[in-house]
Amino acid sequence: MENKIIQSASGQPSIEMFGITIMEPMVTFTDLWITAVCVYALFKLIRLNKKGKVHQYMRWYFGIMALATFLGGILGHAFQYAVGLEWKLPGWLISMLAVMAIERASIMHARPVINEKFGKFLEIANVVELLTFAVITFSTLNFFFIQVHSAYGLGLVVLPLHFLVYWRTRNEGSRIFFLTVIFATLAAFFYTSEIGLHTWFNHLDVAHTVMAISMYCFYRGARKLEVLKPENIREEKSTLSDTMREAIAGLKKTKGVNRFNLNNLHPALKIST
Repeated sequence: MENKIIQSASGQPSIEMFGITIMEPMVTFTDLWITAVCVYALFKLIRLNKKGKVHQYMRWYFGIMALATFLGGILGHAFQYAVGLEWKLPGWLISMLAVMAIERASIMHARPVINEKFGKFLEIANVVELLTFAVITFSTLNFFFIQVHSAYGLGLVVLPLHFLVYWRTRNEGSRIFFLTVIFATLAAFFYTSEIGLHTWFNHLDVAHTVMAISMYCFYRGARKLEVLKPENIREEKSTLSDTMREAIAGLKKTKGVNRFNLNNLHPALKIST
């Protein structure tokens, strides 16, 4: 029993604190790091209090993801030896609800620039794919299907819809969203390739760190999501390559603005937003 506690699938040793064994301590910590970012984003967006279903779904996304990663860290890693593999399911299944929420936020946001029937189809497909992958995951206890569900939701729904919105309207929130999804693919890369920096900062820790950064970027994007109006839609359509170059150029410009603010504001005025 002792060996089972000390060893883990990721190879990260356990530690003891106050006589309590904690399995995969750094993996647990980086999972809770994501939780902390999500809680921060949730409370900031609640205080911002933007109206509409898009913002409601984004608040749900951060709240649900906070719960999922908390349970994932505690039951799926820290105390997995005590509760068993099946207790990974709560975190996994709840995270699928979070992906569903960000999908629906993206669909609602893109409704003015997509066909009405296609929008309704996406809403129905959103529910069907959630139920399908939930049943498969519950039956197999295989995290692979969580990855497939996330890849489908983010890569085939969130990314193309926000790219389309940015292409047609140059909405700043959508620019941040689709670039963040591209960045977030690094988490899947590190997870599947099992490339880590050290035993105490393994591939799971790197993947979780990428996810935490992505969550913060999604939060920054959510702040910029505005209700699209007919006058926001551009008549002249740029090429996809020009749109991508403009999006990346906007990222560099944003960094420049941030450096300007940090270097020029009086310390007493440097208030986090």
